[in-house]
Amino acid sequence: MGAPKARHQAKVYDRRMAGSPEVTAFILAGGKSTRMGTDKAFVEYDGRTLLARALDLARSVTPDVRIVGSAEKFAPFAPVVEDIFRECGPLGGIHAALRSSLTELNVMLAVDTPLVSWALLQYLISQACATPHAIVVVPVSEGRRQPLCAVYQREFAEAAENALRSGQNRIDRLFDLIETRTITEEELNVAGFSSGIFRNLNTPEELKTEKGRA
Repeated sequence: MGAPKARHQAKVYDRRMAGSPEVTAFILAGGKSTRMGTDKAFVEYDGRTLLARALDLARSVTPDVRIVGSAEKFAPFAPVVEDIFRECGPLGGIHAALRSSLTELNVMLAVDTPLVSWALLQYLISQACATPHAIVVVPVSEGRRQPLCAVYQREFAEAAENALRSGQNRIDRLFDLIETRTITEEELNVAGFSSGIFRNLNTPEELKTEKGRA
């Protein structure tokens, strides 16, 4: 059975929107990839590395694309942002990204989610523009919020820094403390996106299974 793909009911997202807002996109690639056994960013999927796929996707919505991770490792591929708070997981990466950003809207995209589409990113950006009071626009899939495929305003960096300084590294806890626009699974389905679009690859077995679905 083929991998769940975005259905194209929402035709408005099938082409680049005129007058798109200024957006910076960040590829979160600083994970240790312990379960994969090798750096996930350079794992091949459908003929390209996950990093190459993520960069191409991000560049389809904005020319300002950066990698959050090691400059030594990723500088040949795009501008790099390194964590200010080290060893603090994805929240540390999001914090560093937002501290470096010059735009209000910022797309965060995990490097290991190859099924995320241009249409989905445009949809999330459009929701962020429609709800400017929301500090974060985050989708829900299979009952869980997806903070590594979401749109953040720069203001979120302050909440992230306060949490990091107090040793609290969980991203989703912060969503209950700030103005958050949560996109429900029902909304995603109506817009033409399946829950499988957020599936990430953590192990060689998951990679093999996903390649079999492709």
